Amino acid sequence: MSILTVDKLSKNYGHLKALNEVSFSVPAGSVFGILGPNGSGKTTLLGIVMNVLNASSGSFEWGLKDVSADAVRKQMGTLLETPNFYHYLSAEDNLRIAAKIKGRGEDDIPRVLQLVNLFQRKDSKFNTFSLGMKQRLAIASTLLGDPDVLVFDEPTNGLDPAGIAEIRELIKDLHQKGKTIIMASHILDEVEKVCTHVAIIQKGVLKKVGSVNEILDSSASGIPAAQATVEIASADPVRLAEVLRNNPSVISVEQKGGELQVTCSKDISGADLNRYCFDNGIVLNKLLVKRISLETKFLEITGNKSDK
Repeated sequence: MSILTVDKLSKNYGHLKALNEVSFSVPAGSVFGILGPNGSGKTTLLGIVMNVLNASSGSFEWGLKDVSADAVRKQMGTLLETPNFYHYLSAEDNLRIAAKIKGRGEDDIPRVLQLVNLFQRKDSKFNTFSLGMKQRLAIASTLLGDPDVLVFDEPTNGLDPAGIAEIRELIKDLHQKGKTIIMASHILDEVEKVCTHVAIIQKGVLKKVGSVNEILDSSASGIPAAQATVEIASADPVRLAEVLRNNPSVISVEQKGGELQVTCSKDISGADLNRYCFDNGIVLNKLLVKRISLETKFLEITGNKSDK
């Protein structure tokens, strides 16, 4: 089941195409990352599907029980920009104001404060909070009324490493509780750590969409995808390199200090490689199969060039 379907969505600002016929579906229960550099169209896309902006062409549809605009908003929690909390009010009082504005969730305040691990600080003034705590309070505001779908635009923007880790764990926890989460981000490492699916956008164009595993296993720009990198070592690296180069599944062997970095096709596993070396009289003291990172795949898909 898809919670959101986007069909050939475009947005023009004069001659500038902020979005160019973008299409994808968001599976229910997923953490769906919209990934792209600043200025790629991520925020514009979220603004359109949240009825804040009008599309120039194309359409979108929410797979929710009632699809009227007001009903959709009530079934969702959105963080498109940092809410304007009152600095000298407590966390609880700020959420009480947010609940009245939303028209829902005032009785839900203790629960959402527990979810974001701020209940013990419910009486503390907003201006005493760290950046991570302020962002968690903003997310608590989106959780009022227990919405099924959460939409976040750059939820870790401006946070230090500790704050990023806090939000990452919170998103994982919300996902485990069955929420569908759609989040736009330019931080590849964070998307890889929390998202189950990803759409990669560059200059308003959808470059790739699918599960994170599908993206990592896919090919782009004519580069074979069915490859794995292995760090491998033995007491005799020269002999090891010679033996590995005779294996038809090995694409390249490169010396890296006292060990070798081997690129091989994915039709050979780490166990197969270990057995091959042993059968050729070599005992390995290291064998580490390295998974390709989303950053590497992103740069491959987008051509290793900045949008600026």
